[in-house]
Amino acid sequence: MAKMAFRLPPAASVIDNPSPAEAKELTARMPNARPTRFGNINISTEVVSRSKRSTFLVTDEPDGQNQAMTREDGLKWAELQDDYIAGQEMVVVDGYIGNDPEFRTPTRLYIEAANANIAAMQQQLYFDLDPADDVEPELTVIYTPNLKADGFPDDRLIAVDLEQGVTRVFNSDYFGESKKGGLRMWNKLVYDRGGLPLHAGCKIIPTESGEKVGLIVGLSGTGKTTTTFTRQNGSIPVQDDFVAWMPNGHVYVTENGCFAKTFGLNPDDEPTIYGAVTQPDSYLENVSQQGDEVDFYDTSYTQNGRATFAFSSIEAADARELESADFLLILNRNENIIPG
Repeated sequence: MAKMAFRLPPAASVIDNPSPAEAKELTARMPNARPTRFGNINISTEVVSRSKRSTFLVTDEPDGQNQAMTREDGLKWAELQDDYIAGQEMVVVDGYIGNDPEFRTPTRLYIEAANANIAAMQQQLYFDLDPADDVEPELTVIYTPNLKADGFPDDRLIAVDLEQGVTRVFNSDYFGESKKGGLRMWNKLVYDRGGLPLHAGCKIIPTESGEKVGLIVGLSGTGKTTTTFTRQNGSIPVQDDFVAWMPNGHVYVTENGCFAKTFGLNPDDEPTIYGAVTQPDSYLENVSQQGDEVDFYDTSYTQNGRATFAFSSIEAADARELESADFLLILNRNENIIPG
């Protein structure tokens, strides 16, 4: 049976798909927003990483591997969030996860305007909807950073309903919950189509026998982004974080930008990322700042400083031009483990 289209809960007012300039203006109004000498905006958040302990699948059939809550409880929290939204100003951001007409997923973020940076940053990662496209979102993230979920770890809740394609986020102002909220649900769509969703970068490497397409798999912190964007031998990045690898070898990408770690970032070691992060259209999150100067080495608040930027600000290849992946590079932290 086809899934019913999901209706957004009504709000006191809604800003519908602001332009990038409008989203930046909304972000600049936030009390925790600081302009930098690069002309971009740096946001300080209360939550500095994703909240695994507070993430629950909404299902009456737990898989035994993930934290779960019943559909009855999920409905209760959905109603509580809907009631809260009725009194708030909200922002809608629509876009695609993926850019290939054969597999691109219309996705929607519905976020409190008080946290407009999350809308602006997500807008950079979605692929643009074609104005001629009359599509309803298959995936929806409803995000209320200022509504507590009493009784859950840290009074925070990320309720993931894979069957309905809806993730609800309570009491986290960290952008990563928006990004992962859509991608987590997209992973299931890939699996249902017989593919492998991979936490992987993708790049094109020129060789004597022609261009080769590599996938770079690794946990966070193993150097996946650095490896993907490093330009040895004239290689070009295609995708940073998640790809779909289908049974015929075809690769589909997910995002039109990057959510990069900024700790230790410098123009000598990572010139591509540094250049993209230090231009006016990027967004910084939890990067140390004094006056308008940022310090990518200071970890006194958190080592998990981040930034978003659009691929339009760097030289990147279009995944729609790829044939298939040629090799898989696996990164790991342990020097005494060699993957099969």
